[in-house]
Amino acid sequence: MSVWDEIVGQDHAVEILTRAATQPEGMTHAWLLTGPPGSGRSNAARAFAAALQCPEHGCGVCRECHTAYEGTHADVRLVATEGLSLKVDLIRDLVAEAALRPSVGRWRVIVVEDADRLTDHAADALLKDLEEPTPRTVWILCAPSIEDVIITIRSRVRHVRLRTPSIEAVAGLLVARDGVDPAMARFAAQAAQCHIGRARWLARDEQARIRRRDTLSLATKIRTTADAVGAAADLESIAKDEADAASSRRDTAERESLMATLGADPAARTQPPHIRAQFAALDKEQAMRAKRHVRDVVDRSLLDLLSIYRDALVLDVGATVRLVNADCLDQIRALAAMHTPESLLGVMDAIALARERIGANVAPLLALEAMAVAMRLPRG
Repeated sequence: MSVWDEIVGQDHAVEILTRAATQPEGMTHAWLLTGPPGSGRSNAARAFAAALQCPEHGCGVCRECHTAYEGTHADVRLVATEGLSLKVDLIRDLVAEAALRPSVGRWRVIVVEDADRLTDHAADALLKDLEEPTPRTVWILCAPSIEDVIITIRSRVRHVRLRTPSIEAVAGLLVARDGVDPAMARFAAQAAQCHIGRARWLARDEQARIRRRDTLSLATKIRTTADAVGAAADLESIAKDEADAASSRRDTAERESLMATLGADPAARTQPPHIRAQFAALDKEQAMRAKRHVRDVVDRSLLDLLSIYRDALVLDVGATVRLVNADCLDQIRALAAMHTPESLLGVMDAIALARERIGANVAPLLALEAMAVAMRLPRG
């Protein structure tokens, strides 16, 4: 067993990180792990943190491995924003923590899973620490691509690129780790386009598979502007429902935990000012998390839509490559018959533009409406 067992399809990256963990004299003080969504970059960062603390350099069974991977090790800090950005105050706290010597482990390790979400001021604060590194402290940053990180930080880190794993590798992980039926695992890996987290979600959640099928069906249903407006509203509604379902139980548990921590009386009609302030801060944090979750779900839906237009284009031009949505072959054929290759590319551009706009903080409904209008089927 090893901490690297679940990092599939990344042999080159694992080799580099394993060598660094076993040869501390050549250790780099800052790393940047990049890779497309679902490639496992966050898990690789956690595994690397565990390997740095483990006496056996990543055995996967010792206390150091478990606590480092989960973020409960005294010398490992895992940071993953559930909002839209990483603020400067948080990074200043991390820089202060990075200046401390390890308390029980060999290294003090700080993992920032969303380095692409650093604000300009936060990036500046981090840069100062990377320019004057503290001995025995290691920063591990994660981002989708090296271009998502400002150039001054890029120049002060060692870059390790992760790649999209193969369908076979993702399916094998689902079978071995989650006990998924092999046929379902392969379907989920292919439908998720080798995104490990999404493949696991599709394999285990029937409602997720239903939502995906409903999303794909929009491609052959939008004929008028009214259809487009309705489809955009449906996409946003589905995303909000999923976000609410995912967060409601967690939000309630957080409020109950905070109430107990503060020693507040749940039955009281009003709470003291200091308690109200704490709950106001929690409400703000939960609202930001819900907003990001909605955008993430919308983005997943847009990737699904993009994939079926891609499949239709593959059929239209007679390319001999594998279809992403082979389970929807009749729908793909109908879509290819309704469009020309040029119009398919036009719709794909509109979907990509919607993703870009939502990423730039445009209201999702507005971006979806503009996209859906471009998805209208050609007349006749």
